Amino acid sequence: MKYPQSTSAKFHMQDLIAAIARNDHYDALPLALTTTEWGPLVGYLQPFALAQDQVLIEQGAMDRTLYFVESGTVSVHRQNGDGRMSLALVGAGSVIGEGAFFSSRSRKASAIGSSPCKLWSLTVARFLELTHRQPALALGITLALSTVLAKRIENTPRRVAVV
Repeated sequence: MKYPQSTSAKFHMQDLIAAIARNDHYDALPLALTTTEWGPLVGYLQPFALAQDQVLIEQGAMDRTLYFVESGTVSVHRQNGDGRMSLALVGAGSVIGEGAFFSSRSRKASAIGSSPCKLWSLTVARFLELTHRQPALALGITLALSTVLAKRIENTPRRVAVV
């Protein structure tokens, strides 16, 4: 698996906030935090760049990292006996990896950069730390992620896109 790498690209939390606010897709992340609430969250997220065609998530992996997409598009696909099946494109202002983040189960699909992307990762360990230090913020994030997960599961054609 090719792991995402940090880069010298400029990352600003304001760009992620704006991407989330602009996202109007059916599975948009409903995370309406105040500027004051976003401040502490920055310390728990790790920004990095994902190159086009670079693997972000590998089907079957036990990694539970959650990714917030600031810019670019990530392609989600599943490999089965019949070959590779494209499931979804996840764009700016959304999240990817919510299924494994909550379930402690292996990744159900792979995710690859369809274009150069700016992402912010949140590991389970960092999230647990957030729950102890900022419980109201952690609850807000959990509810927003749960909404995305529920919408993706309800949408039968994209149900398997929950990675």
